[in-house]
Amino acid sequence: MASTSKAISNSAHQQGQTCIAFSRDGKIAYTGGLDTLVRIWHTDQGEDQEPEAAYEADEGITTVAAAEGCWLSGGHDSDVRKYIPGKAQFNGLVTSAAGVPIRCLAVDPSGKRVAVASDELSVKIIDLDEITNVVVLKGVHKKRIRKTTWHPSGTILTTSSSDGTIVAWNLSDAEAKIENVIDGIIPEVVDPESPEFMHDCSAVWHPSGQYFFAASRTRGNHTLTHDRIEIVMISRSTWTKTSSLFDPNIVGVTTALALSANGVYLASACNQEILVWSVLTKRVLWKHPGTPNAFTIQIAFSPTENLLAWTDTEGVLSRWRDAIPAGSPDPVRQTAASSAQGTTTKRKSTRPLWGEEPDAGAEGGDPYGDDWIIDDLGDGMEDEPEGAKATRSGDGFVKEMVSITKAQPAFQPGSTPMENKKPYNMVGVIEVTDQDTHHIVNVEFHDRSTRKGYHFTDHFKYDLGSLGERGALFACPPELDHSAQVIYKPYGTWSTQGDWTYALPKGQRVLGIVAGGEKPMRSLRDPSSSGGDIQGQGNIVIATSSGDLTFLSGSGMERIVLGVEGEYVTMAAAEEYVIVVHRPGATTIDGSQSLVATLISFEDFQVLQEKPLPIPKGHTLKWIGTTDEGAPAIYDSAGYMHLMIHYRRPNRAAWARLMDTNLLERKQGKDESYWPVGLSQDTFMCLILKGRQEHPGFPRPLIQELPVRLPFCNQDPVDSPIEERIARERIHINLARDALGDELTSPDIDKREVELDKLLIKLIQVACKADKAPRVIELVKRLHFPNSIAAASQLAGFYRLVGLQEKIEAIKLWREQNATPAEEAREARQGFAYEDAPLARLKPFQNFNPPPKVDRPGLTRSSGIVEQTEFTASSIAIRAGRSRAPQASASRSTSPEGKRKRDDNDDDFSCNAIDVEVKRRAIGESDVAVPSPKPSACIIVHPGVLKF
Repeated sequence: MASTSKAISNSAHQQGQTCIAFSRDGKIAYTGGLDTLVRIWHTDQGEDQEPEAAYEADEGITTVAAAEGCWLSGGHDSDVRKYIPGKAQFNGLVTSAAGVPIRCLAVDPSGKRVAVASDELSVKIIDLDEITNVVVLKGVHKKRIRKTTWHPSGTILTTSSSDGTIVAWNLSDAEAKIENVIDGIIPEVVDPESPEFMHDCSAVWHPSGQYFFAASRTRGNHTLTHDRIEIVMISRSTWTKTSSLFDPNIVGVTTALALSANGVYLASACNQEILVWSVLTKRVLWKHPGTPNAFTIQIAFSPTENLLAWTDTEGVLSRWRDAIPAGSPDPVRQTAASSAQGTTTKRKSTRPLWGEEPDAGAEGGDPYGDDWIIDDLGDGMEDEPEGAKATRSGDGFVKEMVSITKAQPAFQPGSTPMENKKPYNMVGVIEVTDQDTHHIVNVEFHDRSTRKGYHFTDHFKYDLGSLGERGALFACPPELDHSAQVIYKPYGTWSTQGDWTYALPKGQRVLGIVAGGEKPMRSLRDPSSSGGDIQGQGNIVIATSSGDLTFLSGSGMERIVLGVEGEYVTMAAAEEYVIVVHRPGATTIDGSQSLVATLISFEDFQVLQEKPLPIPKGHTLKWIGTTDEGAPAIYDSAGYMHLMIHYRRPNRAAWARLMDTNLLERKQGKDESYWPVGLSQDTFMCLILKGRQEHPGFPRPLIQELPVRLPFCNQDPVDSPIEERIARERIHINLARDALGDELTSPDIDKREVELDKLLIKLIQVACKADKAPRVIELVKRLHFPNSIAAASQLAGFYRLVGLQEKIEAIKLWREQNATPAEEAREARQGFAYEDAPLARLKPFQNFNPPPKVDRPGLTRSSGIVEQTEFTASSIAIRAGRSRAPQASASRSTSPEGKRKRDDNDDDFSCNAIDVEVKRRAIGESDVAVPSPKPSACIIVHPGVLKF
């Protein structure tokens, strides 16, 4: 029957989706629409009132809700805003979605928490007093969530999704649990732009909490061409349909539902009519016409008075005062009809006789399920104790369990699972929201002065992303006849001319992607007509399922395809190289992943380093990246951070354990873990994960900075901090020095070494005071500058260590006479380049020279050499000349003193006499035969040569 009272109407918003909510005292009605406004209506005023409006939203409003001490709004701009009660005064943001619309806001009965539903596949429950306290419900819905409602007790939340399912979540414990999943009640609506998407699919709970109502569309008989209305009642105890509200004279689809405050009446909207049902008799009591050529989107009973209000697609607000005629049960006060049914108690299961355990396979399924191998692993990949290797089965027999090491699959560094896809790194974060038919990709940067954030619609459903210094890289999997694709979006050139797509052959999948390149010299916020500065657009590496790495330039030019020696796991890129982690063979039975890291140069694709990863047995690799200096770093599930030192020295790198997060002071007594984002010289940038949380959730946590400390065991309160700082600083100075090339040093390195010498001087002073001469000598040798050595000598003299001072002076003198540490380091770098230079090879048929002579002294044959002496037979004439020499000397004149005066030709006497005698013998005795000389008896032997 039609009601005698009439509703008053106001044109509140523009045509399209609208929403309405009453304040908790019923004096205010909040309405929102696509005009980005929320209007505040006073229920005690007529249709001539001028409502106050809130203008903060950037896009259309989709939902409003009233809480204790505030009211909330959400819309297409992804933000949930909080306002002062009854006023349009903005009071801050509650939360934001990842570039997707907010669909529903539901405040719990206490008014302290709000459930936020959006186009994401999860629901966030936020404490309005402390908005950082967030509970995320996820993992069930496959499509966007349209509506959320609370159980009157506040311990159960129901969520209605586009996939046609209603999920009941139990929030009575600290950890939310799935109470039940109800399918086949509400219709499935995929297109968010369709009118059906605006229809109400809420689970409207009765105040008793024993059941809820939902609009269900059912087909009529074969003679009818229209759908018939059916409002079903779902029991709380069995989660099944118990009854329905049905009228054969009403044909159409229910677009809105609402219960009165005491649960006696149910209001619904159908075919431009407002219907008021009796919950007890399940019959329509009163009707009221709606706006012509429009359907009602949302309807609500006032919580404190006899008032029914609704909004429709024409943007009209209608208020039906005294919707329940006088003489009928009041819609607000509690009556016997509203509380006729009592609460039910679930019977506990009876304990089995004889103490038998329930059969795991009683339901007909395999007790181990499909993942029995995974279940056998127990606590991750840790080895079982010897006493736990045998377990007792139900039949009393012993079953042997073999420890199996599961191979770590390929992953993208810093990426979270798909239901909350958020790859993090030091450049920014990529957030992906699944919209059934497409994805919404939101890219934000930490340094907004250099790069401008953006979001776009992804119709290819990218599942991999990488943020580089020069651009963002995305990849999608193959689907049906479409092959896998990779798209690159350089920064500063967001036009289609800057983006390019690379398609893989059919049958191949993308396992990993990475974008590398030099850091920008200027801001990349402004588009560049030349496509960027002279540094280019970076380098791209794609790992595919065919076991190869494809290298491309930032402009999309293919450069080379390299094969992966084993199974690909992950990779990261720096300015000059890409580090690829792969598994050459299989995992070991004792828990080792057997991973190897390979550094490949972008310039000429040389393998600079190839090192196994120092991951403890039973643990996996969690993150790989680069430091500010460009050094590779890894983080594993054991909490260890390792840094590859000397990575610029070919084949001479090593993994240095830079940090052990288990020793952090903040972790003592806490159950928390860390999600790495980046690493610098002194700081570890990460996200804090509480409890058993495996990856960051919503809201996006702030990046925390933890101090980096080498895991030294020395507990000396004076020396230990200084020694740790010196060792850590020395690591980074060596990394910076390796990048100098032929240069001797740099101002930055000199400054850092001066600071390092100051720390060493402090240790030298402590050692001198304790009279530890060997330690002083060791520390002095580590000083870098002569002035520092002179200061150490003065310290030794101050403490009257004369002998030690002399040794220090000797070290100083030796340092002045020899090469400095900087010069020695440069010579070592040059030597590394020489040792690892490629072998020069001549072209064939171009060298016609004779082969070089090969000198092999050890293989030379012995040979005899005749040596002439004065005792040989051929020297008879010489000996005769010497015998006649005294006679000749007698004929020479002598000096007055009786001494012979030295002749000027005495210096040449011996040689001239030999020549004269030989000549005389040759003239006067020409007919005399001279016997042939005989070998001398003197033999001289040299190594390898025999001389006679």
